Amino acid sequence: MANFNKVILVGNLTRDPQLSYTPSQTAVVDFGIATNRRWTAQDGQKREETCFVDCRAFGKTAETINKYCKKGRPLMLEGRLTFDSWTAQDGTKRSKLRVTTENFQFLSAGQRDEQSIADDFAQESPTDYGSQNNAHPGSDDIPF
Repeated sequence: MANFNKVILVGNLTRDPQLSYTPSQTAVVDFGIATNRRWTAQDGQKREETCFVDCRAFGKTAETINKYCKKGRPLMLEGRLTFDSWTAQDGTKRSKLRVTTENFQFLSAGQRDEQSIADDFAQESPTDYGSQNNAHPGSDDIPF
């Protein structure tokens, strides 16, 4: 059976990126992104829901996101879903589903509708800021 794990998100950063380094000195940045979905319900009322997504990037991608992105900045990213699990200090088992960012593209802060962003993406792939040094480090390198 074939498998496919690809995520494409367009949204705004919900917090400033937090840069850290693994013991092997690979840059790791954690950030959040919020995406909005708007629709008209059957009763004719306009509805909106916001989805908050935790993201992580490694290597040169991490350093670039940390350097140029701040809370509120619009960003388009491409990545994969990653499931992390660990035991907390109090002994409880914890887990988190996040997007590991592989490529991204800066977007202008101007208001753009979802269709124009989708059209842009269909015409050209996101700038590959993460092609070098973007391998996911081994589990020994993750600092938690």
